[in-house]
Amino acid sequence: MKKIEKSIEIGGRKLTLSTGHVANQASGAVMAQYGETVVLATVVSAPLRQELDYFPLSVEYMERFYAGGRIKGSRWVKREGRPLDEEILTARLVDRSIRPLFPSDYKKDVQVVLTVLSVDFENSPDIPAAAAASAAIAVSPIPWSGPVGVTKVGLIDGKYVVNPEEGQLEKSKMELIVSSTNDAIVMIENGANEVTEEEVIGGIKEAEGENKKVIKLINELAAATGVKKEGLAKEVEDKGLVKKVKDLAGDKFKDLAGKMSTKEAGYAEYDSLKRAVTDSFSSPDEKRSAAAVFDKLFKSEVRKMILVGKRPDGRGHDELRALSSQIGILPRTHGSAIFQRGQTQALTVTTLASPALELHLESAEGFETKRYIHHYSMPPYSVGETGRFTGPGRREIGHGALAEKALTPVIPEQEVFPYTIRVVTEILSSNGSTSMASVCGSTLSLMDAGVPIASPVSGIAMGIIVEDEKSFAVLTDITGLEDGSGDMDLKVAGTKDGITALQLDVKALMLTVEMLTDALAQAKVARSKILESMLATIAKPRDEVAKNAPKIKMVTIPVEKIGELIGPGGKVIKKLMADTATQIDVDDEGKVSVSSEDKQAVEAAVSAIENMMKEAVPGEIYEGKVTRVEPYGAFVEILPGKEGLVHVSEMSEGFVEDVTKIVKVGDSVKVRVKEPDKEGKISLSMILDATKARERPSSMGGNRNGGRRDFRGPSRGFDRNRKFDTRSSGPHFPTSRLINTDSRPRS
Repeated sequence: MKKIEKSIEIGGRKLTLSTGHVANQASGAVMAQYGETVVLATVVSAPLRQELDYFPLSVEYMERFYAGGRIKGSRWVKREGRPLDEEILTARLVDRSIRPLFPSDYKKDVQVVLTVLSVDFENSPDIPAAAAASAAIAVSPIPWSGPVGVTKVGLIDGKYVVNPEEGQLEKSKMELIVSSTNDAIVMIENGANEVTEEEVIGGIKEAEGENKKVIKLINELAAATGVKKEGLAKEVEDKGLVKKVKDLAGDKFKDLAGKMSTKEAGYAEYDSLKRAVTDSFSSPDEKRSAAAVFDKLFKSEVRKMILVGKRPDGRGHDELRALSSQIGILPRTHGSAIFQRGQTQALTVTTLASPALELHLESAEGFETKRYIHHYSMPPYSVGETGRFTGPGRREIGHGALAEKALTPVIPEQEVFPYTIRVVTEILSSNGSTSMASVCGSTLSLMDAGVPIASPVSGIAMGIIVEDEKSFAVLTDITGLEDGSGDMDLKVAGTKDGITALQLDVKALMLTVEMLTDALAQAKVARSKILESMLATIAKPRDEVAKNAPKIKMVTIPVEKIGELIGPGGKVIKKLMADTATQIDVDDEGKVSVSSEDKQAVEAAVSAIENMMKEAVPGEIYEGKVTRVEPYGAFVEILPGKEGLVHVSEMSEGFVEDVTKIVKVGDSVKVRVKEPDKEGKISLSMILDATKARERPSSMGGNRNGGRRDFRGPSRGFDRNRKFDTRSSGPHFPTSRLINTDSRPRS
């Protein structure tokens, strides 16, 4: 097959899609290039090995280090390992964009693989990856209701920017990603800094316009390939089977829905009734068909109940379940809280640590660090089930990332609060929107820990049941049953001033901007009520961090003095940590963090560092400690890490035959700083006690300075050319006497 290529300009840059020249054994393969970022997407379908009650679509996204011209930094392992969280999140974004477009009765295994081949550090691979995936399915024989367009929208200085570059995102008020067909919204992801509902809707409309351009491009590419889609035999409804299942179930669906509204999984009553119905049929095929009809009828009954105004648990469409919260649950943690909404209960714990413990991430695009980390765990017991523990799944990673995105805008800057912050949410009980319970619980936990967040954040999950464009119901605080029976799952988090995170997924292609506008308005009211309940538990962050949390203080030192703080082989900084019982970390920019559970220890270490950075001022008097004694003088530490030499000629008014008779190591002495020499070494003169001063013998000769000589000049037994040890990065003086190579007699 020959290469086919189509291009279009999106956001001021060219998006090129090509097929026919790579991975020709796949069902479909497309290479997308945006700027110099290149992603290969392949899709393959294969017959199922066993009958499943769900569509087995899998999306894999992989960033190769070579894409950025990099080799993995690990010393021992150079091959890419398990996917990073960011890779999993991108895979989920693509999955959520394409999954609703597959026919519900398609009975094959489908796998989409996205490989990032090149990154230009300006155009993020997520958008070309989504375009490539949509195009790969479009040029394959796999039946699909696509294509779908995916666009990222930023908001900079009040103007929408399409597919903003990495540098622009730093200035953007939001990072909105919208997937849509020509007729409906499919998926939305948004991280924002307190934007209004109107700004979100405006961004969605902007993205929809750009998506239509991408969809047109993909359709042109698919048409050029001439690939025909697989035909699907239309399922003919067996009216007799439907009637028999209805008769067997009777009027039990309504009562069953009421009981199931209090749980998210493990519906024993549902399974019991379903088994009773299917047991009335003899053949395995009839049993399987009867089970599918039973599920469909029950879901239809739930939807009818909601559309006429009565939800399964009796609430109104805009009514919240009961709210409650507690803080300070755990005695040894730095911050803890339990947030509960109906049967959904989340325990969130905050841990504070030194900036040195921030998360380091390595990818094809380079290194980055995170000082605010949010992890989410949902064990099987939370829905009354058993299960294996194999580490976080994609759903857990996604929910944790959503909560992290919601709270990141209110986390204080490092200069204000110099901590690494890790928040962990343990879902204790689940029945709808645990991710938003995580947001609420995390806000409470952070405030309990004394983190001065800019503003508290609350979150809510919304649903929608759509009959048509005019007949639909927007639901506040959906339960697990309503989520499974509805057409939309919308999660909205934010402060009193605006939205900080938004995530939307649909199950049916019927969601319009008008419906979404109504849902966002209803969500705003719910968020406000939840926030009011939370603030009744704790109105503002505690004034101080927990007593057993580390106390941390930041200081900034000149970059050229980093070596002076560290010392040769880390000698200086290690001694300072040992002396003050603190942990001290310094980065390449001169930012120094000092941490300890003892606040006074932190203050002592900071004071020592500040003194260490001071310069010795000529003429000033210091109280110093003798650190070393040599035949030619004594070394005195006048500031932390700064030593000067008191030469024998500066110790007394008379001749000093033995330095140890004047001072010993550990003595405190007063000294005056003389002018430093050209190499920056400090010379000192001792401030003598008048009662101990001795007359210098006239036999030693004299000079115009009353017999005292500068330590660099000739003195007994030493040459004016002797050298000094300069291994230290700071001012340093001789540690040993070198052999005199000058044979000339002294005058």
